[in-house]
Amino acid sequence: MIRALFSAGDHAWPEYLEALPPAFHAAGLTVDLSRTHAPDTVDYIIAAPNGPVQDFTPYTSCKAVLNLWAGVEDIVSNETLTQPLARMVDPGLTDGMVEWVVGHVMRHHLGMDAHILGQDGVWRTDFPPLAQERPVTILGLGALGAACAEMLTTLGFPVTGWSRSQKTLQGVTCLSGDAGLTHALTGAEIVVLLLPLTDATTDILNSETLPLLADGAFIINPGRGPLIDDAALIAALDSNIAHATLDVFRTEPLPESHPFWKHAQVTVTPHIASTTRAKTAATCIAENIRRGEVGEPFLHLVDRTKGY
Repeated sequence: MIRALFSAGDHAWPEYLEALPPAFHAAGLTVDLSRTHAPDTVDYIIAAPNGPVQDFTPYTSCKAVLNLWAGVEDIVSNETLTQPLARMVDPGLTDGMVEWVVGHVMRHHLGMDAHILGQDGVWRTDFPPLAQERPVTILGLGALGAACAEMLTTLGFPVTGWSRSQKTLQGVTCLSGDAGLTHALTGAEIVVLLLPLTDATTDILNSETLPLLADGAFIINPGRGPLIDDAALIAALDSNIAHATLDVFRTEPLPESHPFWKHAQVTVTPHIASTTRAKTAATCIAENIRRGEVGEPFLHLVDRTKGY
């Protein structure tokens, strides 16, 4: 019998209690799923970073910790977590992110705000450029960034992607390194941030990199709030940045006093770009447990030296 401990908030337990057993069955696994296993009997921990298990030391038989979130910055630095740690790469989360990003890219590309919000009797006949004339840069080419890049290229946008390590994606100009970042941002008309949060990516859009964007550029951030220097962005909105659509923030919920709320060139969305879906995530969890039981490598293991 495989023992899996579910360590996440009370709100998540019912949906995973429904989704995980069928996924385990489909993978040929017999799993005793519980929130109360004795620590020394647990084989796998299915964990949200803010879940009840914060000290992993007693889990001496645990073969892996399977993260429920795509981001691991809130758990990877836990010094008690010495077991293998796997990121959540959930097809449902990926699909949701692609839909949100493409929706907001198209919103800004087509200039939809002027027509939706500008119901003032003015007959506006400015035509947007074609997608092929609108360069888009995506910072981060992991599972989410790569999926968004591929969809945007399908729609005709010339897409440049930047990542810390060199990637290759068909139809996407893939860059890396400091010089690559400068190239990726220079003249970009829409920038989408989907990087992991590390020391190297914090404030990657700042007073030095924001001026590289094209005049009238748009920023879309569904990645992590600290990827952008807030003060530098507010200053850039008075110069070359036309609008920023932000789904993530340094403090969440975003405080009522934060200037983003009332800034005419900022759209605030409450961290809703996408989320882990229990049904599809359950399949990912079951596959990693199956791999652990037959001695195959775990999928999506975190490199702790990189932080993701």
